[in-house]
Amino acid sequence: MSIISFSDIREAKKEFIELLERDEEFRYTVAGFLGLSEILKRLEKLEEGQNKLWEEVKKIWEEVRLIRIDYNRMRKYIRVGFGDLGRALRVTFEDHSASFLEVLLEEPEYTDARIERKVLVHDGEAVEINMFCEDPLVVGEATISIESMEEAEKEVEKLLKRVEIVEKRYGKRPMLVVLSVARPAPGVSRRLEDLAKRHGIKLVLGEEIEEAIAI
Repeated sequence: MSIISFSDIREAKKEFIELLERDEEFRYTVAGFLGLSEILKRLEKLEEGQNKLWEEVKKIWEEVRLIRIDYNRMRKYIRVGFGDLGRALRVTFEDHSASFLEVLLEEPEYTDARIERKVLVHDGEAVEINMFCEDPLVVGEATISIESMEEAEKEVEKLLKRVEIVEKRYGKRPMLVVLSVARPAPGVSRRLEDLAKRHGIKLVLGEEIEEAIAI
């Protein structure tokens, strides 16, 4: 077994350096080897980083899955809770419609608007308005069902009459006129849409309100 001395190492280094100085091909070979070695080291680090990244991605997706499960449970509990609360407090469709309108009015920045019932005296008679707001001026009617074309026309006429009374009282056209119908009979919805479009009325159906309340 031979022993490599310090002088042998020093001589080997000297020969190596001399080869680098005088042999161009050898010099390029060494440079290429050193460059490849550096690239391999970087690739190893990159692979380690990717593995860590994938682990983090897996954790994130697991958290998203758990959040979705919790959200679905929460949505179910809230929906059931609202139903129970509504039955306990005898909340009417008019109340739901009023809440829906208040949310609707928040978008044009009427955050303080409150929709409530209003009774106005007109020609010596008390006229009740289901949904009313003075600022901004809003007039609306809510009804559970409309079973026929005739009922649809009467309900619109009823609403327009209230709009006329409000215009005379406040000297201006309401910013928003709303007709909220919980369950129109099959085939009546199209007629309601035509009437609403003709008279500048916003038609809100029960499905839209239920969807908003259900979150």
